[in-house]
Amino acid sequence: MKYYTAQVKTLKEEEYIKRIQDFLKFRTDKQRFIFPKKLMSIRRKGKEIKEMLPLFPGYIFVEAEEIDNELYNIMRYTPNFYRFLPDNKEIHHLDGKDLSLIKHFLFFGEIIDSSKVFFDENDRIVVAEGPLKGLEGCIIRVDKRKKRARIRVDIANNSLTLDLAFDLITKENKVE
Repeated sequence: MKYYTAQVKTLKEEEYIKRIQDFLKFRTDKQRFIFPKKLMSIRRKGKEIKEMLPLFPGYIFVEAEEIDNELYNIMRYTPNFYRFLPDNKEIHHLDGKDLSLIKHFLFFGEIIDSSKVFFDENDRIVVAEGPLKGLEGCIIRVDKRKKRARIRVDIANNSLTLDLAFDLITKENKVE
């Protein structure tokens, strides 16, 4: 199966997927829609709560052998659809770095939890385990207080910045 990317209206991704799945009930074995989410700790009114947020806001992934005319037309003309990436005329499946990045996140499931990190003697972040493992070179900002790392990734020639949560581990609890 190949992975394709579609851009849809932000915060309407789940509604869009539900509509598409209703239209495509008769061929559920030909495609799967993936909308990865992340679990983030957010502080509101002095209390920390866990909130589910989109990993790639405004983007869904389609796992299918190909985007055939039937799938294309249903997706294209369902409300809240913007475009396929890189564009609607030339729909390309993800490959190379794009594909490995998506598979990296999908390895952790459709809900991405926080990574386990510690800081070395030079105060640089070191990822012990979790979704940030292997993406250390993409980290552009670390907020220790909020326990978030901002990473920059490229998907289908679009540059995106993502915030991912991390949990600080002590030197005694390091996972090697």
